[in-house]
Amino acid sequence: MTAGGLLRRSIFYYDTRSNRRSIAYLIVGLVMGFFLNGLITFNTSKKPAWIHHTNHNRIVLADTGKDVDRHQRSHDNNSVAQKLYNEVRVLCWIMTNPNNHHTKARHVQQTWGKRCNKLLFMSSTEDAELVTIALPVAEGRNNLWAKTKAAFRYIYENHMDDADWFFKADDDTYAIVENLRFLLYPYSPETPIYFGFKFKPFVKQGYMSGGAGYVLSKEAVRRFVEKAMPNSKICSPKNSGAEDVEIGKCLENVNVIAGDSRDSHARGRFFSFIPEYHLIPNHANKNYWYWKYIYYKTDEGLNCCSDHAISFHYITPTRMHLLDYFIYHLRPYGIVHPLDILPKKLKVGETDPPPVAALDSDVV
Repeated sequence: MTAGGLLRRSIFYYDTRSNRRSIAYLIVGLVMGFFLNGLITFNTSKKPAWIHHTNHNRIVLADTGKDVDRHQRSHDNNSVAQKLYNEVRVLCWIMTNPNNHHTKARHVQQTWGKRCNKLLFMSSTEDAELVTIALPVAEGRNNLWAKTKAAFRYIYENHMDDADWFFKADDDTYAIVENLRFLLYPYSPETPIYFGFKFKPFVKQGYMSGGAGYVLSKEAVRRFVEKAMPNSKICSPKNSGAEDVEIGKCLENVNVIAGDSRDSHARGRFFSFIPEYHLIPNHANKNYWYWKYIYYKTDEGLNCCSDHAISFHYITPTRMHLLDYFIYHLRPYGIVHPLDILPKKLKVGETDPPPVAALDSDVV
């Protein structure tokens, strides 16, 4: 046989063997695929309890329908946190809607919400599992202001004796409630004051970002419901409007103080965005509206944020569970952080002076 013939036979033999091997691999792959698919989808009556990817950079946590098990750290000394839990009673109410009950609000309930003295979910329909309050307000962004007023009226009529401070947050807000109590500890709930992340336009004394969450003293809630809401000249009776701006106007008109929530180093505690937006230098777009709205000058990097930060916004359910783990369970071995001394109590109407580290030029 010629050399050309031998070459052609060799190629034919190689191709045939390769094709047979490829076909064999294909058959094995299909069998394994069907087998694995059967294992994953054998019970189609339930949502998968794991996570699914929506793109390469984002993971969305599926609702398990059950509380997430959390091991207890029995050796932790939480005596000071328990003291604050008993002395600084915080009612948390979460702005949500029927579409978000199980995709967002449920995860607030499973994570940071359980650390509030009382937790309420304000929606437009009842949900027995989440225990929502069905407010008589239509859903939609144009009705958030109406929903906020209805929520505070409901609280005023049903829960004023259950707490001393009333914290409003969205269903994509994450809060460290122990740090919130630490901020509030020196203040009397009879002082007309509220705290949050302060913006400067539209309201002379500034107003608090809705997404970062804001907390009203008992006296502030009383003035808002009894004096501001009934008077259309000092508080907008409309359904529409930016809820954080509108409540800021109403509270200013009834002499509720827009408090300074920064720590002693003039670092912020409430934040309108995810942690990395504030923590990573040059990560933020300085032309973004946020930088024109902020009331106090702020740094990027670790100097942006207090060691006792309270809240972050635009937190996905997955991030909520991650933050819960990092904050309450993860420990660097051998490092013990001493407790900050609790500040002295202030008299009714008295407020803390601006942080010592802050300069006169710290207001943008």
